[in-house]
Amino acid sequence: MARFSRSDFTLDSFRRQLANVDALPQLCVLGLVSGLITGALMVIFRLLLSAGGLLLMPDGDPEAFEGLAPWVRAGLPFLAVTLIGVLLYRQKAAARKLGVGHVIERLTYHQGRFPLRNWLNQWWVGVIAVLGGLSAGREGPAIHLGAAASSGLGLRMRLPHNSLRVLVACGTAAAISASFNTPIAGVIFAMEVVMMEYTLMSFMPVILASMMGALVAQLVYGNQPAFDIPDVALGSLMNLPWVILLGLVIGLLAGGFIHLSRLQRFQQWPLWFRLGTVAAVTGVAAFWFPEVQGIGYDSVAAALNNQLTVQVLLALMAVKLVVTGLTVAGGVPIGIIGPVLVMGAATGALSGLLGAWVWEAKAADPGVYAMLGMAAMMGAVLQAPLAALMALLELTHTPGIMLPGMLVVVVACLTSRQLTGCEGFFISSIRYGLHPLQQPLMQALSRVSVPAVMERNLVRTTRMISPDQARRLLETNPVWLVIERSSGDKPVLGLKAAELARWLIEHDETHGINAPADDMIDLLEIPGQRLEMAPIALQATLSEAFLALQNNTLDALYVVHGYRPKQQRISGIITRGAIERYYHYRDPRDSDSSHKESSA
Repeated sequence: MARFSRSDFTLDSFRRQLANVDALPQLCVLGLVSGLITGALMVIFRLLLSAGGLLLMPDGDPEAFEGLAPWVRAGLPFLAVTLIGVLLYRQKAAARKLGVGHVIERLTYHQGRFPLRNWLNQWWVGVIAVLGGLSAGREGPAIHLGAAASSGLGLRMRLPHNSLRVLVACGTAAAISASFNTPIAGVIFAMEVVMMEYTLMSFMPVILASMMGALVAQLVYGNQPAFDIPDVALGSLMNLPWVILLGLVIGLLAGGFIHLSRLQRFQQWPLWFRLGTVAAVTGVAAFWFPEVQGIGYDSVAAALNNQLTVQVLLALMAVKLVVTGLTVAGGVPIGIIGPVLVMGAATGALSGLLGAWVWEAKAADPGVYAMLGMAAMMGAVLQAPLAALMALLELTHTPGIMLPGMLVVVVACLTSRQLTGCEGFFISSIRYGLHPLQQPLMQALSRVSVPAVMERNLVRTTRMISPDQARRLLETNPVWLVIERSSGDKPVLGLKAAELARWLIEHDETHGINAPADDMIDLLEIPGQRLEMAPIALQATLSEAFLALQNNTLDALYVVHGYRPKQQRISGIITRGAIERYYHYRDPRDSDSSHKESSA
């Protein structure tokens, strides 16, 4: 039976275990804590929206724009963009990055570390965008708030950066789960859209985080589905060709939405003109069709139950698409998943009404097509088919919709990708022809931190030492000698201890006992290969170490431990060869056979 000492339960031990790729129990603990924190934050965010609704909206409903006077709801977008423009755009450009795109950027290029100012900005911008009548969702702010809070937990505990990646995914999943009561969709969204990988070590903590986030939200809001769905089914398989046609139409709409949201010519206009255009277009649309404002989940519920007129459905399909796309292109940081679901539901409902007019005897209920349209639009815009299907299942609680759902989602995703050239709304940064999070090598190296492969057996020394000092250095059988220079401008060097031992043996054989005791050894002059080294933090991942070696054309790095300059110490050395040995496959059977041969 394994014995545990008190040192096994210290924070330092916890950090060391997390540095390895197989730290599953530790990551699961972090997933539970992350889900609890994110779930609480999502409840607070939803309460803020509800409080705003009580103050501003009829019946206290933050989506009840229809109850406002036309001139009031048309003027709200001007107030919203004015507040966002004055309060947000007077800050530095880096502080204005919010939402899911910001989460993916920080995960890709900043090891999952989030600035506090952006996190604080996300609170009020998210509330103002929704209550101010812009076509905006709450899931973008929710994901940013949850991911950044979970990452902040890891930074406060000074955890290795490979665990920060998992914490970001945990916060993302818990945010989706707590916002929409969709724990499975939260997990798939985090893995498919944010992390862009599926691994066992990430899945299990993310599942626990999503479960905890949903549990916290259910304690406050109950366990009701997001929408009340009538008992409908696809019915005749003769509807499948119409389902395929719906997927084609939605794929084209999704591609058009993405291209509109990235309209370069519009983005080059002055900020005041862009914000004014967004407010004017939204205000004019809201004057006639208030359903295009806000998140629009009340409109989704109405579409699913055949309670919207054709004019309103057309407005939700076309006008909301234009308004949302221009809002994103204008630089207003909004969540887009809510509006995307509304557009999809409206398009599907219109398709169902048209199908009933063409072939009434065999056509399925328009509510079925509204459900399919939601999933198809979400999958095509995000290029996340599995996340869209899981969202469809959990939002509607209708398992029978999954068969046509799979067909329409695949058709819509293929159409958007192949015919309109869109790779997904949040995939905007391309490096070497591939997004960094999609590079298999960088993914593998990001799962492990440098303590897992670094060489810890080293001694530090100055350049000039005596033979006696050299022998004392070698008494502990170090692998590396870290040669510290007299000036900070000169690089730290690494020398294999075996090179010094060999030189001492040759020196003693040559000079014998007559060698002067005060002779000094210049470690830069003895034969041997010396590696120039740069520092890297103990929390860094192997991907960070790999990029540091590539960018600085080095063969080794020394690992710095400590958070104050005067207290920093060198904990180990990581070489290019150590990184290569990690990701090169080695058959364990070969290792066993070679071990047996050497024993024989």
